Amino acid sequence: MNKSTWDRFAPFYARSMRADREANLDIAQRIAQRVTGKDVLELACGPGQLAKAIAPCAHSVVATDYSDGMVRVANQGDIPENLSFAVADATDLPYEDGSFDAVIIANALHIMPEPDEALSEIRRVVRKGGLLIAPNFVSRESASGRSAWIRVLGLLGVRPTHHWTAEEYRRFLEERGWTVEESRVYSARVAICYTVCRP
Repeated sequence: MNKSTWDRFAPFYARSMRADREANLDIAQRIAQRVTGKDVLELACGPGQLAKAIAPCAHSVVATDYSDGMVRVANQGDIPENLSFAVADATDLPYEDGSFDAVIIANALHIMPEPDEALSEIRRVVRKGGLLIAPNFVSRESASGRSAWIRVLGLLGVRPTHHWTAEEYRRFLEERGWTVEESRVYSARVAICYTVCRP
Protein backbone atom coordinates (compact mmCIF):
# COMPACT_ATOMS: atom_id res chain seq x y z
CA MET A 1 0.00 0.00 0.00
CA ASN A 2 1.18 3.47 -0.82
CA LYS A 3 2.88 5.24 2.10
CA SER A 4 1.28 8.53 1.12
CA THR A 5 -2.18 7.08 1.79
CA TRP A 6 -1.24 6.39 5.40
CA ASP A 7 0.58 9.71 5.74
CA ARG A 8 -2.61 11.53 4.70
CA PHE A 9 -4.78 9.36 6.96
CA ALA A 10 -2.50 9.66 10.03
CA PRO A 11 -4.04 12.79 11.62
CA PHE A 12 -7.52 11.25 11.49
CA TYR A 13 -6.80 7.59 12.20
CA ALA A 14 -7.29 7.63 15.98
CA ARG A 15 -10.59 9.48 15.61
CA SER A 16 -11.80 6.96 13.03
CA MET A 17 -11.30 4.09 15.50
CA ARG A 18 -13.44 5.58 18.30
CA ALA A 19 -16.49 3.56 17.24
CA ASP A 20 -14.62 0.37 18.19
CA ARG A 21 -13.29 1.77 21.45
CA GLU A 22 -14.72 -0.97 23.70
CA ALA A 23 -13.22 -3.83 21.70
CA ASN A 24 -9.88 -2.06 21.30
CA LEU A 25 -9.71 -1.27 25.02
CA ASP A 26 -10.28 -4.91 25.98
CA ILE A 27 -7.68 -6.06 23.44
CA ALA A 28 -5.17 -3.54 24.81
CA GLN A 29 -5.77 -4.80 28.35
CA ARG A 30 -5.24 -8.40 27.26
CA ILE A 31 -2.03 -7.46 25.47
CA ALA A 32 -0.78 -5.48 28.48
CA GLN A 33 -1.15 -8.60 30.65
CA ARG A 34 0.76 -10.67 28.09
CA VAL A 35 3.71 -8.26 27.81
CA THR A 36 4.23 -7.42 31.48
CA GLY A 37 7.96 -7.05 32.09
CA LYS A 38 8.86 -7.90 28.48
CA ASP A 39 10.84 -6.21 25.71
CA VAL A 40 8.24 -5.55 23.03
CA LEU A 41 8.29 -4.61 19.36
CA GLU A 42 5.11 -3.29 17.77
CA LEU A 43 4.83 -3.24 13.98
CA ALA A 44 2.36 -1.05 12.07
CA CYS A 45 1.74 0.95 15.25
CA GLY A 46 -0.23 3.70 13.50
CA PRO A 47 -0.69 6.75 15.75
CA GLY A 48 0.66 4.87 18.76
CA GLN A 49 -2.46 4.35 20.84
CA LEU A 50 -1.79 0.70 21.64
CA ALA A 51 1.90 1.25 22.34
CA LYS A 52 1.11 4.04 24.82
CA ALA A 53 -1.52 1.89 26.52
CA ILE A 54 0.73 -1.14 27.07
CA ALA A 55 4.07 0.58 27.76
CA PRO A 56 3.45 1.04 31.53
CA CYS A 57 3.31 -2.77 31.89
CA ALA A 58 6.23 -3.66 29.63
CA HIS A 59 9.96 -3.45 30.29
CA SER A 60 10.48 -1.62 26.99
CA VAL A 61 8.45 -0.95 23.83
CA VAL A 62 9.75 -0.05 20.39
CA ALA A 63 6.78 0.88 18.19
CA THR A 64 7.28 1.17 14.44
CA ASP A 65 5.33 2.06 11.34
CA TYR A 66 6.43 2.45 7.74
CA SER A 67 4.43 5.68 7.45
CA ASP A 68 6.39 8.76 8.50
CA GLY A 69 3.08 10.53 9.05
CA MET A 70 1.86 7.90 11.51
CA VAL A 71 5.12 8.06 13.47
CA ARG A 72 4.93 11.86 13.61
CA VAL A 73 1.44 11.64 15.11
CA ALA A 74 2.53 8.88 17.50
CA ASN A 75 5.33 11.09 18.84
CA GLN A 76 2.82 13.69 19.99
CA GLY A 77 1.44 13.89 23.53
CA ASP A 78 2.65 12.06 26.61
CA ILE A 79 5.08 9.23 25.87
CA PRO A 80 6.24 6.83 28.62
CA GLU A 81 10.01 6.80 29.13
CA ASN A 82 10.29 3.14 28.12
CA LEU A 83 8.56 3.73 24.76
CA SER A 84 10.16 4.88 21.51
CA PHE A 85 8.72 5.27 18.02
CA ALA A 86 10.56 4.68 14.75
CA VAL A 87 9.93 4.38 11.04
CA ALA A 88 10.55 0.79 9.92
CA ASP A 89 9.38 -1.66 7.28
CA ALA A 90 7.84 -4.79 8.86
CA THR A 91 9.24 -6.91 6.03
CA ASP A 92 12.84 -5.69 6.51
CA LEU A 93 13.44 -4.87 10.16
CA PRO A 94 16.65 -3.16 11.37
CA TYR A 95 16.84 -5.24 14.58
CA GLU A 96 19.14 -8.11 15.50
CA ASP A 97 17.97 -11.69 15.77
CA GLY A 98 16.21 -12.49 19.04
CA SER A 99 15.89 -8.87 20.17
CA PHE A 100 12.36 -9.01 21.63
CA ASP A 101 10.26 -11.14 23.97
CA ALA A 102 7.07 -10.27 22.11
CA VAL A 103 6.11 -8.80 18.74
CA ILE A 104 2.72 -7.16 18.17
CA ILE A 105 1.22 -6.56 14.75
CA ALA A 106 -2.39 -5.41 14.98
CA ASN A 107 -4.78 -5.17 12.03
CA ALA A 108 -2.03 -5.07 9.43
CA LEU A 109 -1.30 -8.51 7.98
CA HIS A 110 -4.45 -8.40 5.84
CA ILE A 111 -3.32 -5.25 4.02
CA MET A 112 0.21 -6.46 3.29
CA PRO A 113 0.81 -7.82 -0.23
CA GLU A 114 3.37 -10.27 1.24
CA PRO A 115 2.45 -10.99 4.88
CA ASP A 116 4.78 -14.01 4.82
CA GLU A 117 7.74 -11.63 4.66
CA ALA A 118 6.58 -9.86 7.81
CA LEU A 119 6.02 -13.16 9.61
CA SER A 120 9.51 -14.28 8.63
CA GLU A 121 11.02 -11.10 10.08
CA ILE A 122 8.93 -11.46 13.24
CA ARG A 123 10.20 -15.02 13.69
CA ARG A 124 13.77 -13.73 13.28
CA VAL A 125 13.60 -10.93 15.85
CA VAL A 126 11.50 -12.67 18.52
CA ARG A 127 13.37 -14.59 21.20
CA LYS A 128 13.03 -18.34 21.63
CA GLY A 129 9.72 -19.06 23.34
CA GLY A 130 8.53 -15.51 22.67
CA LEU A 131 5.12 -14.28 21.57
CA LEU A 132 3.49 -13.07 18.39
CA ILE A 133 0.38 -11.08 19.29
CA ALA A 134 -1.54 -10.50 16.07
CA PRO A 135 -5.11 -9.23 16.35
CA ASN A 136 -6.47 -8.85 12.83
CA PHE A 137 -9.62 -7.77 11.04
CA VAL A 138 -11.53 -10.75 9.70
CA SER A 139 -14.65 -11.26 7.59
CA ARG A 140 -17.80 -12.50 9.27
CA GLU A 141 -18.46 -14.70 6.25
CA SER A 142 -16.13 -16.37 3.81
CA ALA A 143 -14.67 -14.78 0.69
CA SER A 144 -16.97 -11.99 -0.49
CA GLY A 145 -18.51 -10.78 2.79
CA ARG A 146 -17.60 -7.08 3.23
CA SER A 147 -18.70 -4.57 5.85
CA ALA A 148 -19.73 -1.01 5.08
CA TRP A 149 -16.64 0.21 6.96
CA ILE A 150 -14.36 -1.82 4.66
CA ARG A 151 -16.05 -0.14 1.70
CA VAL A 152 -15.50 3.30 3.25
CA LEU A 153 -11.83 2.53 3.83
CA GLY A 154 -11.57 1.41 0.21
CA LEU A 155 -12.77 4.83 -0.92
CA LEU A 156 -9.95 6.34 1.20
CA GLY A 157 -7.42 4.10 -0.53
CA VAL A 158 -7.11 1.52 2.27
CA ARG A 159 -7.77 -1.79 0.51
CA PRO A 160 -7.17 -5.16 2.15
CA THR A 161 -5.13 -7.64 0.15
CA HIS A 162 -6.48 -10.64 2.08
CA HIS A 163 -10.02 -11.34 3.31
CA TRP A 164 -9.85 -14.06 5.96
CA THR A 165 -12.54 -15.43 8.23
CA ALA A 166 -11.34 -16.04 11.80
CA GLU A 167 -10.87 -19.72 11.01
CA GLU A 168 -8.97 -18.94 7.81
CA TYR A 169 -6.76 -16.43 9.64
CA ARG A 170 -5.81 -18.92 12.35
CA ARG A 171 -5.11 -21.55 9.70
CA PHE A 172 -2.96 -19.05 7.78
CA LEU A 173 -0.75 -18.57 10.86
CA GLU A 174 -0.62 -22.26 11.71
CA GLU A 175 0.36 -23.21 8.16
CA ARG A 176 3.34 -20.88 8.54
CA GLY A 177 4.58 -22.68 11.64
CA TRP A 178 2.99 -20.60 14.40
CA THR A 179 1.24 -22.34 17.29
CA VAL A 180 -1.97 -20.51 18.16
CA GLU A 181 -2.13 -20.27 21.95
CA GLU A 182 -5.15 -18.01 22.34
CA SER A 183 -7.81 -16.78 19.93
CA ARG A 184 -11.13 -15.00 20.24
CA VAL A 185 -13.29 -12.88 17.97
CA TYR A 186 -14.49 -9.40 18.93
CA SER A 187 -17.54 -7.75 17.45
CA ALA A 188 -16.74 -4.37 15.91
CA ARG A 189 -17.46 -2.57 12.63
CA VAL A 190 -15.11 -5.19 11.22
CA ALA A 191 -14.73 -8.27 13.42
CA ILE A 192 -11.31 -8.58 15.08
CA CYS A 193 -9.69 -11.97 15.67
CA TYR A 194 -7.41 -11.50 18.70
CA THR A 195 -4.70 -14.12 18.27
CA VAL A 196 -1.62 -14.99 20.32
CA CYS A 197 0.98 -17.40 18.90
CA ARG A 198 4.34 -18.90 19.67
CA PRO A 199 6.96 -19.82 17.06
